Amino acid sequence: MSSAVAGAARRSTSAFLSVGFRPFFLAAGTWAAIALALWICMLNDQLSLPTQFGPMAWHIHEMLFGFVMASVAGFLLTAIPNWTGRPPVNGWALTALLGLWVLGRAACLVSDLMPAWLTIVADLSFAVALFIIVVREIVAARNWRNLPLAVPVGVFALANLLMHLEAAGVAIPFGLGWRLGITAAIVLISAIGGRIVPLFTRNWLATHGGRAAPASRNWVDRAALGTLHTGLLGWAFFPDLRPLGYLLIIGGVFNGWRLSRWRGAATTAEPLLLVLHVGYAWLALGVTLLGLSLLVPSVPTSAAIHALTAGAIATMILAVMTRVTLGHTGRALTASPATIAIYVLVTLAALMRLWAAWDGAILMPLLILSGICWIAAFGLFDIVYGRMLVTAAKTREAA
Repeated sequence: MSSAVAGAARRSTSAFLSVGFRPFFLAAGTWAAIALALWICMLNDQLSLPTQFGPMAWHIHEMLFGFVMASVAGFLLTAIPNWTGRPPVNGWALTALLGLWVLGRAACLVSDLMPAWLTIVADLSFAVALFIIVVREIVAARNWRNLPLAVPVGVFALANLLMHLEAAGVAIPFGLGWRLGITAAIVLISAIGGRIVPLFTRNWLATHGGRAAPASRNWVDRAALGTLHTGLLGWAFFPDLRPLGYLLIIGGVFNGWRLSRWRGAATTAEPLLLVLHVGYAWLALGVTLLGLSLLVPSVPTSAAIHALTAGAIATMILAVMTRVTLGHTGRALTASPATIAIYVLVTLAALMRLWAAWDGAILMPLLILSGICWIAAFGLFDIVYGRMLVTAAKTREAA
């Protein structure tokens, strides 16, 4: 290898491991596509994995504790240095953390070939390590305002453990683990989204002649978060408790009201910003559908769950990953045609998955079409943003 090539390789490696969003956003996008492809093959009896989870349980587990957890790690490891003023986790420490995430994915693929306790240790090591890092960094900086954001990370670890114990035959309430995992993800989206969506919208409107800024936080935000978090936590433990349906519907209405105060309709000229509003709209819709599913038998629970997961969680993750990557690599905060295509594809994937929940007659074709759109969305993210993630920024990385 020539000295020039070797120097370029060193710079690329250094950039890739300089801050958390780089390796973990690439890992999240790659695993989202691969895991979904593997699941479709399992559904069609074209693949059998030596895993303790059944096909559906493995799919749920890897979406939540593989894909979502990687994106959460990438965001928090990038945001926390900005909140605290402390240097980011990078270099060997970031490499070790990424290695734990990879170890968990490998262990869950072949868990039937390992003792159950070893699979649990291998998989939970990443979530526990991330929780410790998040708490350590926030406490060391006495950044108490952001300490509550460590709680959902801890809940992810607990939820992951519960899914493993249920798969191992321990008497765990059916589905408690994955319901807690979804709850943790939605809590993070509602808390962080409530900060960044109106902030980014306000900044964009200020530079594009906007006449009115998003409304300031008030009792609507508190009511939206209170009803949402209480309703989802109650549903996680008591998924058939009918009165929770009313609370979830109220939560959905309040969060829709909250979203309407952020002036999303004024952002249609910039899809990079508009998609954040779309992602939060999926959240309000999904929570409302979840409440209705407890009250109206004709509303399928799977429609609500996929509005929250394939809709809210996936859309918000792609919205944040694209925006953070552009901003932190010195590029303009505007969506290219390829980025818009990513957003369209993930939206189509979510819509077709909801359609499949309502129309069992064409369930499998819709699942396959939804899966193709999902794989295309995250595959395109890797193609378009992968180079940005592994190479040095054009300018000093944004704060």
